Amino acid sequence: MPRVAVDLLSYTGTKGGMETYARELYREIGRQGSEFEFIGLASREGYQLDRSWFPGEVVDTGISGENRFVWAFGELFQVARHAKRHGADLIHSPATLGPARSSMPTVVTMHDMLYWSNPELMTTPLYTEPVKFMERLASRNAARVLTISEVSRTEIEKYLHVPRERIDLVPLAGTRPQIGERRPDTSAPFLLATGNRRPHKNWASLIRALPLLGEDVRPRLVITGSHGEDPLTAVVAETGMQDWVDLKGWLSNEELGSLYERATIMAMPSFVDGFSLPALEAMMVGLPVMMSDIPVYHEVCGDAALYLDPNSLESIAGVMRTAMTEPERMAALASAGVERAKQFSWERAATGTLESFRAALRAPAR
Repeated sequence: MPRVAVDLLSYTGTKGGMETYARELYREIGRQGSEFEFIGLASREGYQLDRSWFPGEVVDTGISGENRFVWAFGELFQVARHAKRHGADLIHSPATLGPARSSMPTVVTMHDMLYWSNPELMTTPLYTEPVKFMERLASRNAARVLTISEVSRTEIEKYLHVPRERIDLVPLAGTRPQIGERRPDTSAPFLLATGNRRPHKNWASLIRALPLLGEDVRPRLVITGSHGEDPLTAVVAETGMQDWVDLKGWLSNEELGSLYERATIMAMPSFVDGFSLPALEAMMVGLPVMMSDIPVYHEVCGDAALYLDPNSLESIAGVMRTAMTEPERMAALASAGVERAKQFSWERAATGTLESFRAALRAPAR
């Protein structure tokens, strides 16, 4: 029985979408069953969290996933040693980075190439070159590279020079939010936006577009997902939109579910992205979505979205107006979104991932 060591150093409870990916993927892999045995190589912080979703033993590596320098050294040089110590035949690194060198084949899931395609939009410019260096090493060592969109596959080929035949496209899936009946709040309609405050998310443009609308059609805006002091507070003050914008931190599933029930539309005005789990999960429950007109969002949403120009406040305001004034169109988008979301499933993601593992084990040593 081949043994797969799963690199969970990045799993600390604070990383959002990549952690959702690892958790839901391996929960489904456990449900499916396979010829593989799994061992999780956890960060010090991750080992303290719920591990019931993982389909095998989880060990504490003692490596911090929050200390960037300790974590980077662990990814490059210690994961492979731990995998060898535990008798692994294969390593899977599900969070973009992985070993610089390993004695067994490695599969690395690379979610996006944002540090390469748009370094000016990264939160921590000092880390840009180190991250690119680590991604280059991980991709060179990998027997297979998994990715989640055609956009990302093309960029991995372009920036890291990984041959297309070594890149496996396995789209993400959504986990349906636990909500009751969808009942949009018609007395105080609002847009919902959820995600971290990295610059490429472009949340500030949503706030700046609000004053372009008259109060009779202006929605409230709720933006969730921040940690600590929220940089958007200054934008709210600058625009005078304090009565129209509610900045929320990290919410529980129940709190977020309540917003999904009552929101008019979900907004994702990003300049670039690797996928969009929030949009997919919104579509699953019949919450319409307004998305930037960028290729990756068309991959996710197809015709089941209103599209906007993320560089134009007038375009964003125009789509907001449509959402507030055309309820029949919103109802049609909600139905289309539910159907679109059915094309994505964790079952398909798990099946594709296991096939990538098999391909890596069949590949000749590199």
